[in-house]
Amino acid sequence: ASFRTPALVGRQLLGFHKINRISLRDSLAHTTGMIYRNLGKSGLRVSCVGLGTWVTFGGQITDEVAEEMTTLAYESGINLFDTSEVYNCGRAEAVLGGIIKKKGWRRSSLVITTKIFWGGNAEMERGLSRKHIIEGLRASLDRLQLEYVDVVFANRPDPYTPIEAETVRAMTYVINRGMALYWGTSRWNSMEIMEAYSVARQFNQIPPICEQAEYHMFQREKVEVQLPQLYHKIGNTGIGAMTWSPLACGLISGKYRSGIPPSTRASLKGYEWIKEKIMSEEGHREQLKLQELETLAQRLQCTLPQLAI
Repeated sequence: ASFRTPALVGRQLLGFHKINRISLRDSLAHTTGMIYRNLGKSGLRVSCVGLGTWVTFGGQITDEVAEEMTTLAYESGINLFDTSEVYNCGRAEAVLGGIIKKKGWRRSSLVITTKIFWGGNAEMERGLSRKHIIEGLRASLDRLQLEYVDVVFANRPDPYTPIEAETVRAMTYVINRGMALYWGTSRWNSMEIMEAYSVARQFNQIPPICEQAEYHMFQREKVEVQLPQLYHKIGNTGIGAMTWSPLACGLISGKYRSGIPPSTRASLKGYEWIKEKIMSEEGHREQLKLQELETLAQRLQCTLPQLAI
């Protein structure tokens, strides 16, 4: 890829020192070894690895384990924490928000992102209408116990809602109201992203800063081919990328080599599609490729997940 993306997986700022002259930007990396990057062309600096909450928070793991994971991530220099209104029916947001409140971390040290599309079963509790974007984000903020999120993502395109007349304007509204600082897209194709960006510029609205896309060893075309092309079309004020599922729903971790172990997400009710994908012919081919990649990881003296990320 011609640009780098933060990946989602599952402190105290150092002051300026008159002798060493450590810059504020470098101080975090100096403390933890973490690498930070600008998200797209915005000024938002995020850790190159983030902690996602899909399946796990409020579901697969206990709240105590979730707190341990979040604390370890934060103390390791991770400042990017991603969730969604749909993750375990909002429970993931509630768990993450509870942890943040309990730990007492400064809000300015965190980058919190959430996603809006599926909020409930009622007709107007889903989609990207102005109504659901505003109401859905308010509900997310209540669960997170936060005044704002750093980035709100449109969690897939909505073919029934006009992008310019509603979606872009609604995202601009929630930003102007202080409910979010930036907005982005997730699972949108290049044409849809380009349309959102173009109409925002044309009508003096706020454009998206990044696309959150699936990206791992077996899913590469969008991030490595399509998004760079879009990036070059838009130019210096363009779109960045954040990636999800860098371990291919756990496949690259190697835990599915001998089948589907109990307590893994592929064994959970409601996630049968992961099991079907792993057990498919394509899944078997990917398992064979992992054996070759395992050899490469050993030569590099790292684990397969480390190589993948």
